[in-house]
Amino acid sequence: MPKPNLLLALLLALAALTGLYQPVSAGNAILENDTTQQSVLITRFKFKQYYGGVVVISATLDNIPDTLQFILDTGSAGISLDTATCVRLGIKLTPTDKVVKGLGAAKTVSFAMDHTLKLPGLTIDSLDFHVNDYELISQVYGIQVDGIIGYSFLTRYIVTVDYDTEEIIVNSKGRYTYPRGGQLLRPSLTQIPLITAPLRHERKTVTNRYYFDTGAGMCLLLSSQFVNDSALITHHRKSRKIIQTEAQGLGGKMQMSLTTVQEFRVGNFSFRNVPTYIFDDRTNITAYPFLGGMIGNDLLRRFNITLNYGRKEIYLMPNTHFKDMFDYSYTGLIIYLIDGRVEVTDIIKGSPAEKAGIRKGDIIMAINNNLGANLQIFREMLKNVGTKATLLIARDSELLIKKLPIKSIL
Repeated sequence: MPKPNLLLALLLALAALTGLYQPVSAGNAILENDTTQQSVLITRFKFKQYYGGVVVISATLDNIPDTLQFILDTGSAGISLDTATCVRLGIKLTPTDKVVKGLGAAKTVSFAMDHTLKLPGLTIDSLDFHVNDYELISQVYGIQVDGIIGYSFLTRYIVTVDYDTEEIIVNSKGRYTYPRGGQLLRPSLTQIPLITAPLRHERKTVTNRYYFDTGAGMCLLLSSQFVNDSALITHHRKSRKIIQTEAQGLGGKMQMSLTTVQEFRVGNFSFRNVPTYIFDDRTNITAYPFLGGMIGNDLLRRFNITLNYGRKEIYLMPNTHFKDMFDYSYTGLIIYLIDGRVEVTDIIKGSPAEKAGIRKGDIIMAINNNLGANLQIFREMLKNVGTKATLLIARDSELLIKKLPIKSIL
């Protein structure tokens, strides 16, 4: 299925970053030449995972009792709040001339200045939140997204995302011992981590830099400029399907191509037949040829990740999801949760969904006899390649049953 992914690279500033990661054998040793105090555990708390591996954590703001939901995003150069959330909570906004750039658009943003974020066991004060409209992102995931937590939080602590226990573990800065069995990367880092990685397709290997982006609910995203200049797309046409689809980012919806690349390597860890989006970088967030694209969380969630921004280090430990199959399903069906109903917002031309007679505006009442409006469950049911899903659809005043073949992008 064309994935309705959260493809965020929120840039408050894009510096001319240089330098690549350098694999280091961490073993069980404390890093050399570190004379700071020993890092100590501050807190650990649960998170929830949504489509594409995206991490959502609960928190409160100031002394407001409402529980808010934030996406944890290494691709965010700051911290942000949803416009509607600010209106609902009566938060004062300060207009600025600062610009946030994302996929499909660049916009001037207001700020909510000097607020306190309260996580379980941790209070973080003096935070300036930039403000964006996350209504579309909320519809994509079927939850209320109240904001995005990025660099402003991550730079203050050593933060581990443990996908096995679904916990965020926060330590103070200082001497830190990494566990055995993983790999230490040294990214280029000012506000968003950049790592270098080789991509191989057939007999061609191309190395470039990528954003390390846990807020992007996909495996790999490449700019069309990078793909064309490296001649990768020519190789795709010979042996790999290229499917037109839709994705979402700052600025709204945009058309993309979806295919697979033969091999992609992060550090010493290799992945084969990786689902890959190709997009026209109209806002130049990758500053090509400086960057080729971004690595998203549907690939990164296969590691327990320790983010040590103070030392410009990221430690990857393969977890129980490391060998999970990638999602190669394809239906051409784009669905969002809108006003409590799962609505078909688009149908890709020539796709299985179009051929099955499903239309834009249809309301999906059930899939395979599972009633309700749970977007997560419906998407899981549309992953079983080679089968046909039975959809109960409401169209105008009629109830219809449609058989939807689930194809593969391989």
